[in-house]
Amino acid sequence: MVLTPKTLDNVGLILIGHGSKLPHNRENLEKIATLIRSHGKFQVVDIAFMVRDTPTVDEAVDMVAEKGISKIVLIPAFLAPGVHTTEDIPGLIGVKGKEPQLKAKGIELVYGEPIGSDERIAEVLEEKAFKALGQEVKKDSEILDAYSVSASGKIVDKSMMLIRQAIGGGLAKFSKDKIPIVERVVHTTADPEFAKLLAISDDAVKAGVDAIKAGAKVVTDVKMVRAGINDVRLKKFGSKIYTYMNDERAMDLAKKEGLTRSAAAMRLAIQDGLDGAIILIGNAPTAVFELADQIKAGKVKPALIVAVPVGFVGAAESKEVAEKLSIPYVVTRGRRGGSTIAVAVFNALLTLAEGKLYG
Repeated sequence: MVLTPKTLDNVGLILIGHGSKLPHNRENLEKIATLIRSHGKFQVVDIAFMVRDTPTVDEAVDMVAEKGISKIVLIPAFLAPGVHTTEDIPGLIGVKGKEPQLKAKGIELVYGEPIGSDERIAEVLEEKAFKALGQEVKKDSEILDAYSVSASGKIVDKSMMLIRQAIGGGLAKFSKDKIPIVERVVHTTADPEFAKLLAISDDAVKAGVDAIKAGAKVVTDVKMVRAGINDVRLKKFGSKIYTYMNDERAMDLAKKEGLTRSAAAMRLAIQDGLDGAIILIGNAPTAVFELADQIKAGKVKPALIVAVPVGFVGAAESKEVAEKLSIPYVVTRGRRGGSTIAVAVFNALLTLAEGKLYG
């Protein structure tokens, strides 16, 4: 099966279990929900139970409905269709009463099928049988991963060698701690010219790595930046990523104050608290201008600003403003930049925080 690579914006998923007095029932469903969350496809992933546990289906629907989503998908975590999936759960959802209420709020309710006779279930059951017989099971994916790690490592090493040759003496202007960022950006873009465009403040790398290790909040201007960051790696440090562009509060603020949505989203993020945070801006110059104004007014003090918006209107000027702030920064001078650059800079810092080096 091929899943869509795009995040389903404003869609919440609820996994429905039967419920049990034993804790394992809940723990298993929570683990499955956690795995699905790590894929980053749904804005919200929650669980619910028919009996003997909470939240109930009705409670879960109400909670998810309050999280700014426009569609709720409910999937019964049952192997096959039966009375529970065809009658009991639809009754608990209260389609007749609940659906009109949600529709009035602009929320669509969707009920899906149980697991069914899927080939992947057959593989899991087969694996369980082998384990019961004391047989060692090695998945095809593990064999492939071992090969991929070895092959990809060689490719990265060769890429970095070619990048260093292409940049040549351009690396000399960067201190040793900044070189991984430069190499990562050039690797991402396949364009050595970015080594000339990058400007990194003296304290930027240390500030960024320290903030990640401290579990700092990470805020992006657009979801494209957020999508490029590995949540699983970041969560090891206790960090979370936030994007406010589609937040209804930001939309309301933009209308009320006559701001762009990007500027309103940044102002809202600051209101929610951005001291000590890492800000990644890859698309919106107005977000940089708004952030700069708030910093100058003493309303916020982030740990690091990565300002690399791209475009003909305001992009170059916004980065000039960012360079003059008292906050550590990484920028690309001029009009060039983009979301992929912001992601590359942050992922380089994340790799450094993990204690790894390139090439």
